[in-house]
Amino acid sequence: MAAAAVMPAPVERKKNWTPIITAPALSKVGSDVFNPAQHLAYKESPKVYTMKDIGLPEDTGISTVAVSEPFPLFTEEAVMKMRQEVLSPDVLANCQYSSNLAHCQLRGFANKYAPFVYDVWKSPETLAIISKVAGVDLVTEMDFEIGHINISVKSEAEKEEELQAFSDRAQYEADEGIAGCPWEDDKPIVDWHTDSYPFVCVTMLSDCTTMIGGETALRTGTGDIMKVRGPQMGCAVVLQGRYIEHQALRALGTAERISMVTSFRPRCPKMRDDTVLTTVRPISNLAELYNQFSEYRLEILEERIRQQLKELRETNAAGRKVATRKIKAFLQEQEKFLAHMNREMVDDESVVQGNIDESHLLKKAAEEKTPTKKADVKTRKRPRRF
Repeated sequence: MAAAAVMPAPVERKKNWTPIITAPALSKVGSDVFNPAQHLAYKESPKVYTMKDIGLPEDTGISTVAVSEPFPLFTEEAVMKMRQEVLSPDVLANCQYSSNLAHCQLRGFANKYAPFVYDVWKSPETLAIISKVAGVDLVTEMDFEIGHINISVKSEAEKEEELQAFSDRAQYEADEGIAGCPWEDDKPIVDWHTDSYPFVCVTMLSDCTTMIGGETALRTGTGDIMKVRGPQMGCAVVLQGRYIEHQALRALGTAERISMVTSFRPRCPKMRDDTVLTTVRPISNLAELYNQFSEYRLEILEERIRQQLKELRETNAAGRKVATRKIKAFLQEQEKFLAHMNREMVDDESVVQGNIDESHLLKKAAEEKTPTKKADVKTRKRPRRF
């Protein structure tokens, strides 16, 4: 009799603690209304690394851009206002999640409790900046994914203890001539993963002037690790995270590290949309997530059909022959589009809260596609152990 499948234990969603954060001074919060001229600090395009630069094929994703260097995006006043909304009692009480990848995350709050944050990312001026850096015209993925927050906090005592440990280790390695693994790889804030969405913009909401570490590590096409330095407060990094494995490395020298991650997809309905829900299903309100996912995907399908119908009518009106193969290719593409959508909407009862499996990792996906080699028929003796 086959053994029953054992579901992994859910990860506790809500924590019984509040982040150790000093509330911003009222004078720094300013206006409740987002004003691009007042709140955007963007001046010039940052340096970007292409997919080719990190050892991946240029057609891997939806753009040739892999990741940008950090660049100023928001003024201090804008950051203070976003912090005020993000760390409000309503958000901490109702929108807090935890998973095996990250211990404290805030999600799905912008359109309910954070009007300033919502307007920031819906602004045409902000979208134009992100699109320019990404090398492709983008829109926000869906409302639930506006302003996802990752939080790492520690007490002053913990901060000093880590700094002392780092100093001791650095001294030991200098004395011994050791160049081992970097200390921050031991306990990343967010472990190795690929994003569920094509592009993300990671914005820093903490003062990082005394921070050591805190970079984003990328796994290149050759298997090497490339680090992109962490942004300072108000600065951002744009990453094509759906197609690149990455992790947020631990930071020392600061009591908090609060980053805001907003996700994007192509504006053009004809472009491919490789969105998956693998890393977000277990840390989401499924009713909201599935509703918004279904709505925007069906809108894409609706626009594709409208454009195809327009082309078909124009062909008929001109007395030209309908291209059967082209129509069938279009229909097959939409069948795949709907099948993918259906697979991503896993039944509610099958989703384990807080537990994210490894299917999102590129290495894991490659292993699953590679057929397992048959075992050698010839039996071999096990080596003796002494």
